[in-house]
Amino acid sequence: MSGATTRGVLFVHSAPRALCPHIEWAASGVLGMRVVLDWTPQPVAPGCQRTELIWQSPAGTGARLASALRGWAHLRFEVTEEPSPGVDGGRWSHTPALGIFHATTDVHGNVLVHEDRIRAALELGDPQRVRDALQVAMGEPWDAELEPFRYAGDGADVRWLHQVG
Repeated sequence: MSGATTRGVLFVHSAPRALCPHIEWAASGVLGMRVVLDWTPQPVAPGCQRTELIWQSPAGTGARLASALRGWAHLRFEVTEEPSPGVDGGRWSHTPALGIFHATTDVHGNVLVHEDRIRAALELGDPQRVRDALQVAMGEPWDAELEPFRYAGDGADVRWLHQVG
């Protein structure tokens, strides 16, 4: 892991109420400090909660957060990590139906599609299959599923955490 420090955000778009303490415990383990989140109801998924956590830690923390949360059913989340010197940024999205998606991102948060993925898509030949492969490479199915949950969080409280040492 690089010695660079970066920032990112954990967006929990929907989690069953019983899972909330487990998410806090997992985030605490990754960040190396106690995490207590402010949970609010998720209007798009009755009975579920949502929260956001802005973090500052060593590069690679986004991947570790996504890995800590990825296997839980009924959990929708995204993790972003800003680029830092010598390290690309990243975005991880997870839905129960689609599983995990990861993309490298630039300094503006744009998804970067690597040339091997583009070549593989082009080899499919059929224009619709090429389009479908590129949409998956950009994470569009995850964006489509998460979009209603993102809008439901507008105006929610956000907590900042900084890892030191």
